[in-house]
Amino acid sequence: MQRGGTGVRTGEGQLRQGQWTGAPATSAPPTAGASPLLRTAGLLLLAAHLVLVGWYALRPVPVDWVYDANLRPFSSIHRDLAAGTAEGYRQIAVRLLMLAPLGVLLPLAGGRVAARWLPSLLRTAGTAALLGTGLAFLQTGIAGHVLDVDDVLLNLIGVILAHVAVVPGARALLRRHGYRPTSPAPPPQPRPPAPRAPPTT
Repeated sequence: MQRGGTGVRTGEGQLRQGQWTGAPATSAPPTAGASPLLRTAGLLLLAAHLVLVGWYALRPVPVDWVYDANLRPFSSIHRDLAAGTAEGYRQIAVRLLMLAPLGVLLPLAGGRVAARWLPSLLRTAGTAALLGTGLAFLQTGIAGHVLDVDDVLLNLIGVILAHVAVVPGARALLRRHGYRPTSPAPPPQPRPPAPRAPPTT
């Protein structure tokens, strides 16, 4: 028990100036609405995907020459499309698909079935943009890679497309089949302490 200047705090509640607050003095319960099973599966798959992306994107590439760094959006995309070669199309497809699974894995790692689609999309896109930007800068120190802003743009577009195509429908399907995440039980309401008898003289 800890005594303060205006009240008494116990493990069950708080008494201030003779009035019982009716609420425990401990911290609030964990946030409800998230599924531990979905969150665990999402975190494991997310970690595996990031390891695979790191291995693929940060490995040295033996090439005779590389383009200069590109800081103008859509410049390298236009160049690959204008070339009209299978290699150019492959480069665009690889950059679109490399981080696209994050559009599904990041919400899955959150484990929230009832989340609104727009905040979920914005959170996912923001996280993917940060990861893609960090990956692009890390590649500048690897042989055969140069900084290309179109890498980040295509990565982000792939993430957004994957999220829009899969996540809202998957959440609606889970809700339609009656899936409900496990919520923590509400804390028991403590009883006010019994009034103390006045001291006898």
